[in-house]
Amino acid sequence: MPAPVTAPIDFRVLEEKATRLRIDSVRATTEAGSGHPTSCASAAEIMSTLFFSVMRYDPKNPGSAANDIFVLSKGHAAPILYAAWAEAGAFPREKLLTLRKIDSDLEGHPTPRLPFVPVATGSLGQGLSVGVGLALAVKQFEKSDQRVYVLMGDGESAEGSVWEAAQWAWFHGLNNLCATIDINRLGQSQPTMLEWHLETYQDRWKAFGWQVLRVDGHSLEDLLAAYQTARATTDRPTIVLAETVKGKGLAGIEGLEGWHGKALDKDLAAKVLAPLEKQLTGADMRWKPNLPPISERQAGDFSHAEENPPYAIGGKELASRKGFGDGLAALAKVDSRIVVLDGDVKNSTYTEEFQKAAPDRFFQGYIAEQNIVGAAMGLAARKKVPFASTFACFLTRAYDFIRMAAISRLNIKLVGTHAGISIGEDGPSQMGLEDLAMFCAEPGFTVLYPSDATSAWKATELIAAQSGPCYLRTSRPATPILYGPFEQFTIGKCKTLRANGHDKALVVAAGITVFEALSAYDQLFQENIPIGVIDLFSVKPIDREKLTAAARAAGGIVITVEDHYEHGGIGDAVAAALSEQNVRITKLAVREIPHSGKAEELMDKFGISARHIVEAVKTAISVRS
Repeated sequence: MPAPVTAPIDFRVLEEKATRLRIDSVRATTEAGSGHPTSCASAAEIMSTLFFSVMRYDPKNPGSAANDIFVLSKGHAAPILYAAWAEAGAFPREKLLTLRKIDSDLEGHPTPRLPFVPVATGSLGQGLSVGVGLALAVKQFEKSDQRVYVLMGDGESAEGSVWEAAQWAWFHGLNNLCATIDINRLGQSQPTMLEWHLETYQDRWKAFGWQVLRVDGHSLEDLLAAYQTARATTDRPTIVLAETVKGKGLAGIEGLEGWHGKALDKDLAAKVLAPLEKQLTGADMRWKPNLPPISERQAGDFSHAEENPPYAIGGKELASRKGFGDGLAALAKVDSRIVVLDGDVKNSTYTEEFQKAAPDRFFQGYIAEQNIVGAAMGLAARKKVPFASTFACFLTRAYDFIRMAAISRLNIKLVGTHAGISIGEDGPSQMGLEDLAMFCAEPGFTVLYPSDATSAWKATELIAAQSGPCYLRTSRPATPILYGPFEQFTIGKCKTLRANGHDKALVVAAGITVFEALSAYDQLFQENIPIGVIDLFSVKPIDREKLTAAARAAGGIVITVEDHYEHGGIGDAVAAALSEQNVRITKLAVREIPHSGKAEELMDKFGISARHIVEAVKTAISVRS
């Protein structure tokens, strides 16, 4: 049971605030002609208690790093979030009537265009993972007593990512994290699985190690007592299970199915608002914000790495993933902003090298890719530079989080190793063959694909310094070292490996296929068929200028070769870059679902080996002739 209220509270103020939040949520959605007023109404007392009694924040500086942090995981209830900040004085109440309009930052679901929104929400099941990352950053790195509050909907409890986050929060003892579930029983199309079976909710969260507090979600006394208990808890996160009624306080709608996501028309809104407006007494005018302590928050120290990769051309063959791991470990010494999360494959991704260098900034994420990316999003929102790594294929599991990271424009770094059929015998379930398509599709993402250990080391440095979301693709097999330790790499630029001035074709490759392209070059050179070879390196942004010049020099014949499915990879990236040129492009890529085998066998069988490049070049030349 929640602890009793220990300080005198004028609950008339909180009641008034809750009523105003309901009124403003209805008004805003009615003006917009769309939105979720009933989802807002069920959370009115929760929001009133948090914003006008519990949380410490400065309404005049809603983006202050010193504020307590609030995450609206049930992002469709955005109008009540906006109403709470307007009520607190962050912006004029009149602005609420711009909800969902094209020239307004008050969007249908919250985005960080607003200073009080740390991460975009609205794709359900993500807020708790983000909250975990935020709470970890505040507690472990900022050494602050700030608290993180996450408001979830009951429907999103069906998402597996919620439980990934729940177990990780308990494991790390995040006592500064308090989540609330608005259990209003109704989903979008029908009641939720558990409806109001709070005993089941309670048993589940207890099993995950959380402190569980059951409350009447419309009782201000219950809610305040629960949040006071949560604040006093020192060993675990807290979940507040708030039993509520959807549409609470909206006469004629309260508790009824069929009202999810439906704005009230003006006549109905007037009818619903009239009794609410009569409840207003002005008691809340005496409210003053609970300001946070004034303090400076430092993201960490950063300086450019002075160390160069210790690999020599012609020396021991190494995998590009090893170059990533070594480069990341070197960055650990100079950039304390960097935090690493890995999905129980640190001995394969080589992030264990970073763990050795900076154990306090390495976190085992276990087999929970959604939570790994979600926690990285929260860390990025607190100005850390999180690297989240796993096999490229498993990042598909977290793609919705990746999409929301792009919408949030977060400085998150994702690394996929073991990409493509070149991983060999493990088979198609382990072969990341669609990852470039995923990441290149997301606006704002930088995508790098190094070919050797040196370029992977350099690429790691580049994305650490690059502002915004980045993806680094690396391979499993050990390959020769192509580049010396002082070779310079740049985002948006490729590398010309072979050029004769009279090339008959241009081959553009990346990663493992660069070596196949170089082998094809040697074979064709013996046959007096000179070709140009480009290591693409930067897939997005792409080096349009150099590609255009090289394609023209090769008479407009271009062959792309990649260890990726045929759509959305480097072939499509090159084709788009050269779309306005008079060129003929042949794409070599994996065109069917592969199976187990040795890397060299698979690359030959599925059409991306040197033999296939040679054939493609000869065919393209003969067609032109």
